Formats: sequence, structure tokens, C-alpha cells
Amino acid sequence: MALKIGKAIMQELESSKTSKRLGEGWISGVLSLLLAIASLVMVVCMHYPEVLTVPEIRKLVDVTIIRFAVQVMLVIGFILASVSLILRQNKVMGLSAAFIIILSMMLGGSAAQSTQEASGFYFGLDWFLLNLTITGIIFLPFERLFGRVEQSFFRKEWNEDLFYFAFSSLLVQSLTFLTMLPSTVILANSNFSELQTLISSQPIFLQFIEIMLITDFLQYWFHRLFHQVPFLWKFHAVHHSAQSMDWLAGSRMHLIEIILLRSLTIIPTYVMGFDTMAIYAYILVVYLYATYLHANLRFDVEWLKLFIATPRFHHWHHGIEKEAIDVNFAIHFPIYDRLFGTYYMPKNKWPSAYGIKDHPVPSGFIKQFFYPFRK
Repeated sequence: MALKIGKAIMQELESSKTSKRLGEGWISGVLSLLLAIASLVMVVCMHYPEVLTVPEIRKLVDVTIIRFAVQVMLVIGFILASVSLILRQNKVMGLSAAFIIILSMMLGGSAAQSTQEASGFYFGLDWFLLNLTITGIIFLPFERLFGRVEQSFFRKEWNEDLFYFAFSSLLVQSLTFLTMLPSTVILANSNFSELQTLISSQPIFLQFIEIMLITDFLQYWFHRLFHQVPFLWKFHAVHHSAQSMDWLAGSRMHLIEIILLRSLTIIPTYVMGFDTMAIYAYILVVYLYATYLHANLRFDVEWLKLFIATPRFHHWHHGIEKEAIDVNFAIHFPIYDRLFGTYYMPKNKWPSAYGIKDHPVPSGFIKQFFYPFRK
């Protein structure tokens, strides 16, 4: 039954034949469904905070604010669900949203209490919700206003990319531990005190620039290696299998590649002794910038492309054309591609399509996870 309802909702969201104009209940149905799911997630997090939320976020956010937000979301979500039920002939989104809201209220709603004991392991369910909300608020309006191609959020494979987004957010503790492990081992068996003193004595802004240049150099060669070694390419091919480009598409990365990439790039920042503020600033910038590069945006300032990567620069890296193979490996600074002969930017031209020729990578997270290990 639940599977049938899920399929009906997906069809209502994705179908090009579905009328989505203002005043026909589709927009209110989508918003009510989003608010209902978000409120249910927050209620469940309040029941099991120790295992479902990130400790750092728990310390920063007052629970009374969360309770108020849940109450507001439940009320607005129910109103929107009612509007959708009145206006729309297909009632699946309105009914589903109303059911989820009622379920949230049965679980305690904004008054939900935790009865759970402390736990050493946790999932970042709150981080996923916060992460999705912030990046969505930043990029969705921009893609709507300045999109290069007209494309709905519910485009082909959106649910697959959203799953990757959720997966990496939920495993934030495990991924952090695994990516920090090489740096921890190096620091435990080496002494870089003089270098660390020299680096940390510099202004924070200069440290930030140095981190950007060093990590992008490492990412360039890591990225290029994953294109040119057949076994490694099969991991990276998962990322290139996306046939649409938007702010969510960059989330599609194989778990092994995520761990290896982050481990490599984090080593110099910690081993060389860069200040924590500079490292946190870099992590924030690189995350938002990687999202920006994949976004469906037509921004392309000609003079700027000489100094920093733009969406058109990275879109050519994902292009399906023959000319787009093994080009534009840098994440921030195209100068590395210019120096090493992999720069490609035809003037005022974008790729005709995205993905890999003949699309060899299967659909679905599980199949894509095991794809690199198949003969």
C-alpha cells in the first residue's frame, strides 16, 4: 500500500502532463508534503536526539526554538494540505501530507520528549534537514531566476541525487572519522612543530588562501587520476552518470571516492598546522562552491573565468561531447588546467548534454555502489 502511494506521489511530482499552475493545488500539495515530512523528522529527532542528531548542533540550537518551528510547520502544513485537497483533483499529496501531520501529532508534535540515554554513535538527521534547507534556500531561487535551462527540481533522477545528499549527511560522524584518520596517524607519528608554528603565525586570510591553493592542487591530480586509471574511473563514473546538472547533482559521489578525496585534501590542512578558523572557512567555501559549480546557472563572466572556476567551466567537465572528456579537473583555480594542458572552454558555448556515452552506469544507489566492483 505504502509503495503504491509512494509511486503515485512520484508520478504527481515528476509527470510533465501534470498541471502545476498557481491556483490548481499542486504547489500547495508539494509545500504541505515537504512541511509534513520535515516536521515528522524533527519530532522523531526530539524523541531520539542522542542517536539521530549531531552533538554540535544540539549545543547551538535552543530546543524551544525547535518546538516552535515544529508547531508552525504542522499548522501551515495542514492548512496547505487542506487547500490542495480542495483545489486539486488528484488528492494523493494533500492526503499524504495530512496523514503525516496527524502521525507527527500522535507522536507528541512540538511537545515530544526524549527518553533516550546517551549514545556514542549518531546519525546526522538534523544535519541533513538543516543542510538541505540552507542549500535549497540559496540555490533554488537562483536556479529559478537565472537557470540556463528550464528545469524543475523534480527533474529526472532527482530522487537518486537527493538520496546521495541524505546518505552523506546522515553518515557525517563516520565520514568525519574516516577522513580524519590518515591525518591523525601522521600527526601521531611525526613532528611538524616548527612548520606548524610558522603556518599558524600567519594572518587567517592568508592561511585560507594557502589552503585553497594547496588543496586544489591536490584535488586536480586526484581528480585526474580517477579519470585515467580504469579501476578508479569506475568509482568516479558514478558522479559523471548524472544526466542533469543542478545544485543537487554534485551530491552523487561513490562512498569510497568521498572518503579518499576528503582524506587526501584534509591532510595538509591539519598536518601543516593551519588555524581552525581558516580550515572551517575553507570547508564552508568548498562545499558551497562545489554546489555552485554543478548548479543550473547561466552565470559566466568572461574575465572571471581566467581566475576562478565557473559553472560553464565545470559543466564542460561533465559534458557528453568527445571534447569534454578528461578536461577541467580543477575545482577552484583553472590555472592548474592551463598549466597541465587540460583546459577547455569554447567561447560562449555550453555542453549539449551531460553524462557518459551510452550511459553504462546503472540507476539506483545500491547498483551504483557495487558498479566499480563488477567486471
